[in-house]
Amino acid sequence: MSKSATSRSRTAPEEPSYERALEELERLVAGMEGQQLPLDQLLESYRRGAELLGICRAKLAAVEQQVKVLDEGELKSWQGD
Repeated sequence: MSKSATSRSRTAPEEPSYERALEELERLVAGMEGQQLPLDQLLESYRRGAELLGICRAKLAAVEQQVKVLDEGELKSWQGD
């Protein structure tokens, strides 16, 4: 195994896609709402949910910025068919 691969395996796991992050966030929220979780597990779920929410917000902001660039700096309203 190369040194870079070894160092990557020791760092945080790869950031999930927007869809996977949202899916996991929805599961966490459902679990927190629907069950009586121990306090430590509830706190860990909340921490992970906040992390996933940050990932989703960052990805949405990046896409919004790309749309602005594509629309020459102006965010246009969506007009469905």
